[in-house]
Amino acid sequence: MSAIKVRRTVRARPSAPVLAAEPLQSLDRIDRAILRQLQSDASISNVALAARVKLSAPACLRRVERLKESGLIRGVVALIDPKAAGAGMLVIIGVVLDRSTPESFAEFEKAAQKVAGCMECHVVTGEFDYFMTIRTRDSDSFNRLHAEQLLYLPGVRQIRSFMVLKEILSTTQFPL
Repeated sequence: MSAIKVRRTVRARPSAPVLAAEPLQSLDRIDRAILRQLQSDASISNVALAARVKLSAPACLRRVERLKESGLIRGVVALIDPKAAGAGMLVIIGVVLDRSTPESFAEFEKAAQKVAGCMECHVVTGEFDYFMTIRTRDSDSFNRLHAEQLLYLPGVRQIRSFMVLKEILSTTQFPL
């Protein structure tokens, strides 16, 4: 009877490891190759992807699905050129709140998600409480955004804006 229980236990295990709880180092070379290819061009067909990583198409599709289910691949998007979309100016904003309470942080975070052109907002350590990155057309449009939205963010004591003069590196590719 115990042998039957062992067999059931073995059969109940998933055939592929769950990656969400495992570090990136646990990926094999094929998973890494798949991720590198998809980070370069996620619109690639499964057949073309399989050929590039030297797998059969069904095996490649299973691996991609497993990477999605594990949470390692959280989405597939189109990257839009900011200049072509009329948002060529990048501004990094440091924000200091007037008090450090869970309520003031929550209120600010909710409002920050509604700021036009806000691409990122991060809680940070050090001199600032938050860093935001905002895309806008030019300095005039940023000045309007500042006057109409940023000055009215709740709980803000200080805002410092840093207009980016030149983007040296901007990537969505995670190093594998």
